[in-house]
Amino acid sequence: MTAEVAFGIDSGEVADDHWLRAARRVVSPNANDRPTDEISAVVLHGISLPPGEFGGEAIERLFTNTLEPDAHPAFPAIASLRVSAHLLIRRDGECVQFVSFDRRAWHAGKSRWLDDERPGQEQLREGLNDFAIGIELEGTDERAYREVQYRTLAAVLRVLIARYPAITAERIIGHAHIAPLRKTDPGPAFDWAYLRRCLTEIV
Repeated sequence: MTAEVAFGIDSGEVADDHWLRAARRVVSPNANDRPTDEISAVVLHGISLPPGEFGGEAIERLFTNTLEPDAHPAFPAIASLRVSAHLLIRRDGECVQFVSFDRRAWHAGKSRWLDDERPGQEQLREGLNDFAIGIELEGTDERAYREVQYRTLAAVLRVLIARYPAITAERIIGHAHIAPLRKTDPGPAFDWAYLRRCLTEIV
């Protein structure tokens, strides 16, 4: 059974309120209004909390400002951060949505990207939170992401491309692409070629 069927993404269109119907909703306070109506790119991230460990509630707690600093030695340095993403795709393919797509989630941080989709009108753009959707994949830079995550991600991306026409396959990028001096995710373990293949498969 594919992730699309397992988690209902094949019929999980984006509702009028910009929430994915098939995703479990956990609302993050770490969001605000986008400066314009533009939604034209997707930034992929990798995350694990505690570092290198999977499962548990730590990621959701981080994004909802409820992470206990004394719960793990790695947590005091991050518990006060105010961060979020639109979606988290867990190791088993489950989708969790924290922020509606029409709102600005706080995932990209200081970022810049050469937007070259329009030949002759290339522009260096900063602050990708303004116009991008942020998707976190539960994983690390070094460990392979799971098949079910790629399948769920591809299904979600198809839904987003259909709902927000300014998003194209070429406008799906990694955090490392927009903040290369400080970020490496989703890392060398992420198979971009396989994701492209998943996106083009007939479903």
